[in-house]
Amino acid sequence: MNLKELQNDWINAFSQPLMIAGPCSAESESQMLETARRIRETNANVPIFRAGIWKPRTKPNGFEGVGVIGLNWLKKVKEEYGFKTATEVANAHHVFAALEADVDILWIGARSTVNPFTVQEIAMALRGTEKTVLVKNPVNPDLALWIGALERLLGQGIKNLGVIHRGFSTYQKTKYRNNPNWQIALDFKSQFPNIPMLIDPSHICGNRTGLADITQEALNVGYQGAIIETHSNPDEAWSDASQQITPEVLSDLIGNLKVRSTDLAGFEGDMGRHRTLISDIDFQLIELLSQRMKISEKIGKLKKENDIAIFQPERWKVITEYATQKAVETGMSKEFIEKIFKAIHEESIEVQNNIMIDR
Repeated sequence: MNLKELQNDWINAFSQPLMIAGPCSAESESQMLETARRIRETNANVPIFRAGIWKPRTKPNGFEGVGVIGLNWLKKVKEEYGFKTATEVANAHHVFAALEADVDILWIGARSTVNPFTVQEIAMALRGTEKTVLVKNPVNPDLALWIGALERLLGQGIKNLGVIHRGFSTYQKTKYRNNPNWQIALDFKSQFPNIPMLIDPSHICGNRTGLADITQEALNVGYQGAIIETHSNPDEAWSDASQQITPEVLSDLIGNLKVRSTDLAGFEGDMGRHRTLISDIDFQLIELLSQRMKISEKIGKLKKENDIAIFQPERWKVITEYATQKAVETGMSKEFIEKIFKAIHEESIEVQNNIMIDR
């Protein structure tokens, strides 16, 4: 069996969108129970309660989770409020402890997904379980690593699988804590439409203000749910305080979400015409880009003949300033235009490099 053949019936046990909520970190029994109680009292459609028991941190000497004792608090949440439970595992020890505590859903975090050895260790520890295992995208934008992690789990007979899109690290300053890079997640979804995908707006945004928008954007493109960090007193949280919300705010967020239909019945004609126009424009874009790269080849030959460096900072400054100006004039996103021109510029440099070294 391969990933494309998985049925993933586990998600059919929940109404959709599937919402998973709870604190970033388990801090105390009272904190866990109060958060769970208030989520339940809001009547929000949240069947699964999450909490971080072990917290992988970027730097040492920070709060790294309460450890195994927190699993007992998760059990109490299940017993007293009827939630299914979920937590992150980062090694075999975590897996064995979580299974012994009968945690219902385990997830592999972004820092673990990036390391095949770690994923293999976790997969082998999970061999034989029928628990649901979710895999967050790796920290770096690498689709192959994400897919590889799932293949390692399937190789150990784990068949109840799903993924969590939590964004990707970037050295560039953006409005996000982790850049969504939607196309990578959508490429995954295109290849494996049978594997449920959830959004993690908390880690994408890094703040409370963008959570609703990111969650709605995900549902608009067919994601099946979200995992949202929720705390009884977010401002006093021991980790990631700025991105956690109260149960009451969570309830309002969920209540305002709209699930879009995938049925095009009645719209095929209009949709087909629009898509034909887009296809035509796409073809023109490709033709224009081809012409541009041919001009880059000529420039590369001139630079080679005259021993001129490929990268010309002043020229690049002129291009980016012009692109930004045109973005404003046409009402387009400046960030979108910058991304396009950076990609074109990188390819142009590659074309000229090939000429410089006679590839």
